[in-house]
Amino acid sequence: MSLQRKLLKSELTAELDSILNYWSERTIDDQNEGFVGQIDFNDHQIAHAEKGSVLNARILWTFSASYQTTRNENHKRLAKRAFEFLASYFYDTQFGGLFWSINEDKTPKDTKKQIYALAFAIYGLSEYYAISKEQRALEIAKNLYAKIQEHSYDKINKGYFEAFTRDWQPIDDLRLSEKDANEKKTMNTHLHIIEGYVNLYKVWKDEKLLLDIVELLETIEKYFINTETGHLRLFFDENWKEKPDVISYGHDIEAAWLLQQCAEISGNETLIANYKKHAIQIAEVTKEGLDADGGLWYEYDPKKKELIAEKHWWPQAEALIGFYNAYQLTGKEEYLDIVYRNWKFIKKHMIDQKNGEWHWGVYSDYAIMKKDKAGFWKCPYHNSRACLELIHRIEN
Repeated sequence: MSLQRKLLKSELTAELDSILNYWSERTIDDQNEGFVGQIDFNDHQIAHAEKGSVLNARILWTFSASYQTTRNENHKRLAKRAFEFLASYFYDTQFGGLFWSINEDKTPKDTKKQIYALAFAIYGLSEYYAISKEQRALEIAKNLYAKIQEHSYDKINKGYFEAFTRDWQPIDDLRLSEKDANEKKTMNTHLHIIEGYVNLYKVWKDEKLLLDIVELLETIEKYFINTETGHLRLFFDENWKEKPDVISYGHDIEAAWLLQQCAEISGNETLIANYKKHAIQIAEVTKEGLDADGGLWYEYDPKKKELIAEKHWWPQAEALIGFYNAYQLTGKEEYLDIVYRNWKFIKKHMIDQKNGEWHWGVYSDYAIMKKDKAGFWKCPYHNSRACLELIHRIEN
């Protein structure tokens, strides 16, 4: 192994430790159980903040996955804390599924069933089951999978619908966030359903689940991957009519490596071969979004021919994995060079050297974006996963 890769692995190991320390020390909610709902850009906890199911599920995944590398018993303890909080307060024992958010006092706040949140819960619960063998975690993950298949799966056109009311009725506002198009089928949700399903399959070798995984990989390949451009298509109606939107460089490079990994776990040789090709093509076109400083821009709007000139934390984390994966597939040093440059950018501009964790992002002039350090969307999952993936991928 080259000295440069050895150094990268060493620095990523240290950064993983730093990220986990931040979440261990700064986010524990001793007053209301679980983890705090929000910490602002100045590292101040926001009093009475609601707690999001996605944040909790991602904390659950992060400490569960990290424990398998760190063997730090505190990480396992925090994974258990996240599991117990999710099972006790987010899991809807009456109708199944998860509440989107809860109040500070642990009562349900937003009770809609956003399939994206259920997918992340499956991802976290199955990872926790892998380290704990706690049967209830597996049972809840299986129940969430069953609810998605029962209510969200489109039995006519395939794919999955976005959201429902608490009791699984149609809902007008399907969006994950205000910036998203209000459409019935989205790349983002499908990407994370497959991520959750595959993680569940690793601990529960169910034949029906495997069939659903293979079908979903085929569906994603058919509709969401634009093989002409190499970018992802993001939004569709129920009949798979595309609703064109922005190019999301972060989602592109995340999908590149993640879908390949999902195909490999499925064991389907055709899908594995296809997704390796997609991984290289997507990585190649994602280079369009790289700045000279090594950072990855957020989005590009082809209609307006306008770059959204921000560099958010999570696309940088996904770029580390996606371009290293492209290097592993091709042996091309140019992809490895992108990884080194991107890590240099992260160290200089993303990591909060004073307080720990990563900033939300920076603008084109490197001014720090005054958004959450922890919150509904600012979670430890992307950056800890980047560290874990590269620690394991860089050979000893």
